Amino acid sequence: MSGRLEGKTALITGGASGLGEGTVRLFLAEGARVVIADIQDERGERIATELGDAAIFQHTNVGDEASIAAAVDRAISEFGRLDCLFANAGIVGAVGPIDECPVEEYDATMAVNLRGVFLCMKHAARVMKPQGSGVILSSSSIAGLRGGLGPHVYATAKTALIGLTRNVAAELARSGIRVNCIAPGNMATEMIAGMVTGDPDRVGDLAPGMAAASPLPGRGGTPADVAYAALYLASDEAGFVSGHTLVVDAGLTTGSGGAPMFDQKGPLIREAGRRGLDDD
Repeated sequence: MSGRLEGKTALITGGASGLGEGTVRLFLAEGARVVIADIQDERGERIATELGDAAIFQHTNVGDEASIAAAVDRAISEFGRLDCLFANAGIVGAVGPIDECPVEEYDATMAVNLRGVFLCMKHAARVMKPQGSGVILSSSSIAGLRGGLGPHVYATAKTALIGLTRNVAAELARSGIRVNCIAPGNMATEMIAGMVTGDPDRVGDLAPGMAAASPLPGRGGTPADVAYAALYLASDEAGFVSGHTLVVDAGLTTGSGGAPMFDQKGPLIREAGRRGLDDD
């Protein structure tokens, strides 16, 4: 199937690298016009030039409301409408023990990972409500679903995004706007490559380790996995889906990959440890 976003306009924050870039490329291949919104000017301009007239770059700092408003306005001025805003931009942010976290680092992390998404939703809604249609997506994380999978402040923001998604979905449904989020697991991106190898361009070096650690043997996560999730949620195929968190983690948060409990057949276990169906 192709042309699933034909005639639609999307704005993708963090669109110059990683999960965002993967989504930009897939959305364009499916017929969308895309605003690449990012603070990485050189990368963003290069990608937009490579992809042609259906893609434009807009310098966007998601920590600044005026910058987000300008990106939304650019989508309208260039393409006439906004059908999907994917609030994907995020950072790892503050790391370390809870008793050593500077409040300034907490604030900086939340400004990007939560406040920025809130502002994206706000400005998407102001143009989508008059249209009577639209899709708002955001990037949460499996760190928002289970403890111990991310730094404290990152996990806080990603957990809050799931609640924000549900609440905004409840409000905007009456305006024909669907609101969903994606919770990726471990993905091979420039940000992770920079953390692991010290060089964001060494994404390929992540593949063997991620494949080995994946619950699905030999299958690590890639930006394409998140891009296809976003494509589904942005398309009319998901026209009855709103307020949902789509987990893309190879089953990690279900407990997949480890040794499952009770995977061997045995007698039924009853009260006080009694076993079997015998009433004796």
